[in-house]
Amino acid sequence: MIQTTNHFSGRRVIFFQYLFGVKEGDCYGAIALDPPKSILFIPKLPPDYATWMGKIKSPSHFREVYKVDECHFVDDIESVLTSLGCKVIYIIQGKNTDSGNTHHGANFPGIEKFEVDKTALFPIIAECRVVKTDKEIEVMRYICRVSAEAHKEVIKSIKPGDLEYQMESLFRHYIYSNYGARNLAYTCICGSGLNSSILHYGHAGAPNSKIIKDGDTVMFDMGGEYHCYCADISRSFPANGKFSPVQREIYLSVFEAHRAVLRAVRAGINWADMHRLAYEVICAKLKEYSFLKGDVQEMIDNDIPFLFMPHGLGHFLGLETHDVGGYPQGTERIKKPGFSRLRANRILQTNMIITVEPGIYFIRHLLEAAMQNPNLNRFLNIDKIRENIDFGGVRIEDDIVILDNGCENLSSACPSTIEEIEQLMDKVHPK
Repeated sequence: MIQTTNHFSGRRVIFFQYLFGVKEGDCYGAIALDPPKSILFIPKLPPDYATWMGKIKSPSHFREVYKVDECHFVDDIESVLTSLGCKVIYIIQGKNTDSGNTHHGANFPGIEKFEVDKTALFPIIAECRVVKTDKEIEVMRYICRVSAEAHKEVIKSIKPGDLEYQMESLFRHYIYSNYGARNLAYTCICGSGLNSSILHYGHAGAPNSKIIKDGDTVMFDMGGEYHCYCADISRSFPANGKFSPVQREIYLSVFEAHRAVLRAVRAGINWADMHRLAYEVICAKLKEYSFLKGDVQEMIDNDIPFLFMPHGLGHFLGLETHDVGGYPQGTERIKKPGFSRLRANRILQTNMIITVEPGIYFIRHLLEAAMQNPNLNRFLNIDKIRENIDFGGVRIEDDIVILDNGCENLSSACPSTIEEIEQLMDKVHPK
């Protein structure tokens, strides 16, 4: 038994969307096991509903459109379940082990007459959602391509003097006007300068309001939503269209980590190993460019990469931006800085969809503390780090489908090499 939201909610209950795909509110759904059948329960609406919301649809309409076996009114839930000989009701209720959000189970008049199980079903359905069907992947190909095209529109349009929120507005307009994607998957992160190092910038207290300046590094993390399926793409680039030497060094360090993961990832790989791989490449590149010094493995053992990338490598993606299933029952977080922030810790399987989003950020409070710590500062080139302490940050994020022998990059249409980005921006910033 599962329940939708009310009529005026901006977003549907995700598990109901997954199982029934009904966009109308105040509905309930049930799946009978023996004999198997799908049952949709719709609200009995007053005549005045039609004045404000449009024609009242009949049960036969819902049965035909959503291809359910039966459709009844919500008022009849108890009597319908009783007529089926139902003794036990399994309710989907539990916590998303990634986001921490709790899905509260359905409730209806007369539910107390049945035995109600609120624990067994959630982990089972959550695990079903982790591995995507071919049709789900096709929808996600669409919204990822749409979002990639919108990122390209932003990249080739941006110029110093623009406001961050103007780029957010352009992205939102582009996906809706051109592709019918009305909603965003999450609040856009449009950081420039120092703001590009704030991992979840763009929230209500910091609403993408800075003027973008010549010389700024910008980091835009934006994704559209289509029928509740989400895209999540990040791109970083210079506001003036030309990478400076330091921007090039930091960008290439992230880019090489990103590419290393895309080359290595496949079904059967442990996601935590991919996080470690990204850390290894980032440390090696920052050492090459004289931000770090010493042995790379010692850096990782002493949590140096956490100072520059204090988040996990990626997260499952689907009907939620931070989708369910990252930590199956019995799986614990790794108690090590950086690794503890992983949003998934498990062996990857074919047709899982996950983000790959390494980054390097100059976060002052983390670096200042490390530069005062003798156990850490021996790995740091303090002069070069201080010289670039206000650099901001770089993140490159793509959405991938796990395959038997590799991955499919759903957001590959969005440019990611320095050459591609500079060429795209040259139309606004000619050399």
